[in-house]
Amino acid sequence: MKKVAIVGCGGSGKSYLARELGRILDAPVTHLDAAFYDEDWHELPMEEFAELQRRLVSQPQWVIDGNYNSTLQIRLEACDTVILMDVSTVAALYGILARQIRHGAGHKGNGVHNRIHSGVIKYVATYRRKMRPRVMAKIEQHAAGHANVVLLTNRRQTRRWLRKVSAEQR
Repeated sequence: MKKVAIVGCGGSGKSYLARELGRILDAPVTHLDAAFYDEDWHELPMEEFAELQRRLVSQPQWVIDGNYNSTLQIRLEACDTVILMDVSTVAALYGILARQIRHGAGHKGNGVHNRIHSGVIKYVATYRRKMRPRVMAKIEQHAAGHANVVLLTNRRQTRRWLRKVSAEQR
């Protein structure tokens, strides 16, 4: 496990998993929200964002978390492992609320980028119905033949999986 793409709904625990997995694997971690948005929430132009990801995935080892469906193919074609954080809608909504309470709004570093508004809530609330099928299709099309695909459905399972990976690395 050298090149890991982590995808899933906002509030699912992608950034936590990325930080922990990066520590366990001693791999550089990139949170795509930190790359895509500046301190004032301005977006990086999409072609620059795609080029940045091409450079990132050309490295020998990495953990990258974030959805960004329009550039997901770049990460999926390069990874050896893709992890889908496939938590319930209630768990994801709880996750964005808990993160907001714990960290407040804005850029906090270490993968924490909070900006809750009606669009974010709608995205999280409809992710399983609207976005998940598209993400699953891209995983099948661009990663299933060469990458290990891991589905994690809740936080307890995620912690267990991390302990297993940690034990295997020792």
